[in-house]
Amino acid sequence: MSVLALGLWGAPSTGRAQSFDFYVLALSWSPGFCAVEGQDKAREQCAPGAHTGFVVHGLWPQKANASAIDCPAGQRPIPRAVLDEARDLFPSEGLARYQWRKHGGCSDLAPAAWFNDVRRARAAINVPPSWVSVRSDRQMEPEDILRQFREANLRLRPGMAAISCPRMIFQEIRICMSADLRDFVSCPQVVQQSCRARSISVKAP
Repeated sequence: MSVLALGLWGAPSTGRAQSFDFYVLALSWSPGFCAVEGQDKAREQCAPGAHTGFVVHGLWPQKANASAIDCPAGQRPIPRAVLDEARDLFPSEGLARYQWRKHGGCSDLAPAAWFNDVRRARAAINVPPSWVSVRSDRQMEPEDILRQFREANLRLRPGMAAISCPRMIFQEIRICMSADLRDFVSCPQVVQQSCRARSISVKAP
């Protein structure tokens, strides 16, 4: 297989034509998500001792100026075997189903292929070592979080990721990746929505 036939992280490229421009991989910091959204919205994710670090929120196809959402293909049923294989990707089956319905169906892929893209995208991201064992709440600048991810992922450069911080709490990092998952890409329309606070709270598990 030629180098051009391989994705950046070694997975084969499908060679398919894309109807969207790039993907956004959304990784939730579970303690922050649960602090903002509450256990009632995500009971499995926010149960004591569950999902204490970064978890996949979604892999979102993006057009030039907006997310591609609620495409008719998202109504296609997800085979039981596909959901079973995705148990380690999403914090709950409900979220996996919702993300396919809301976003995955806009990828022009069958459910199994989109969930495979989710797995490839997540495997491509190195979480900075300092996030592996957060033991107490702390304050951080959003840019420091982005810098740590750039240092852990050398191809990730400024303008390729954004931070979500509702209620001044770090909830999510959103990383822009090419539609074929070969590389990180610039995404001004995503970055312009990044958290602008000077300092935000990072919740400990």
